[in-house]
Amino acid sequence: MVTRRVLVTGCSSGIGLAVATRLAKDELRRFKVVATMRDLGKRGPLEKAAGDSLNKTLEIKELDACCETSIKKCINSLPNRRVDILVNNAGVGMIGPLECQSIDAMKELFDTNFFGLVRLVKEVLPDMKQQYSGHIVVMSSVMGIQGLLFNDVYSASKFAVEGFCESLALSVRTTLVEPGPVVTEFERKMYEAAEKMDLSGTDEETARIFKELYLPYSKKIFMSLSQTPEEVAEQTFKVITAKDPPLRHQTNRLYMPMTALKHADPTGRLPLDTFYKMIFKHDHVFNATLGVLRILQRRAGKK
Repeated sequence: MVTRRVLVTGCSSGIGLAVATRLAKDELRRFKVVATMRDLGKRGPLEKAAGDSLNKTLEIKELDACCETSIKKCINSLPNRRVDILVNNAGVGMIGPLECQSIDAMKELFDTNFFGLVRLVKEVLPDMKQQYSGHIVVMSSVMGIQGLLFNDVYSASKFAVEGFCESLALSVRTTLVEPGPVVTEFERKMYEAAEKMDLSGTDEETARIFKELYLPYSKKIFMSLSQTPEEVAEQTFKVITAKDPPLRHQTNRLYMPMTALKHADPTGRLPLDTFYKMIFKHDHVFNATLGVLRILQRRAGKK
């Protein structure tokens, strides 16, 4: 059996860590995982999670997706520069009223979420073409399918990722993994910062909606629909080991009705009107729906 080399980015925590260790612990030992991170000083949790697979089916290397020199150095350190599967996971988030976000912060987000992916693909694609093989797996988001209030810039970066990968799929096997809410330390810190953010740059009504409606709404969504990084990793593992991997794969079936609204109405009005009514007019229906979804989530977990 041929062992495939998988390079995974953003492995210091969360989804990247879970994907790297899941692949490294494959019972059939089909993968040699190169787990990368920008700061090797944060490798402790990955080493612990890797266990016996460390330095056997998993090795840790430094890679900064925002630095072409760092990417090239990492790829050049691999035997024959061979990367059979690239799992692009490194990313950053941003939530809050648009008026309160700086252009510099938006550029930094795009530099990681979009251009980080582009830099990596540019480096591995020529070799994949030459080898007539390769699989590029990109951690996208349901927000790359459907925009969400107060997630303007983050959603825009994921829309860019989706368009890039859909075009790329004509040249090399490509899969967009699209999680919904995922409970990670990264997400927790982002929402803690959002609760303390300076809202003086926007009007009082927008600030009120963000504080009193959006943040509580988001917490309810996370409580009802969220997945663990390990659940997303398992879905990613299935995509990578599939005989014919799809272009897109949503990891959370309970979130699918929300994204399905977009495709149900070509005018785009249906999802906008539905979200508006659920949040601003019929919050009791919204809460009841989340209650049903929580029950379905628990039942699915028992199977």
